[in-house]
Amino acid sequence: MSDHPFMEVVKTAREHTEQGHTVHQKFTCEKCGVRQGIEEPNVFYTSATCESCGHETNLVVNGCNYLLIMPL
Repeated sequence: MSDHPFMEVVKTAREHTEQGHTVHQKFTCEKCGVRQGIEEPNVFYTSATCESCGHETNLVVNGCNYLLIMPL
């Protein structure tokens, strides 16, 4: 999975949440490269701390993505 520009991701994710879907922000730690997911749904953070190495990644600068959950 790849990360994309923060504002583009937030815009697209917002469209999904307005349709009643759930999104979870994802990012790649800029230090150790481990893929991370944020548990809180439908919220986008500008920075996040890696659960593996403890480094704080600036998501506005490094980008992010999301996991989309759509009801059947």
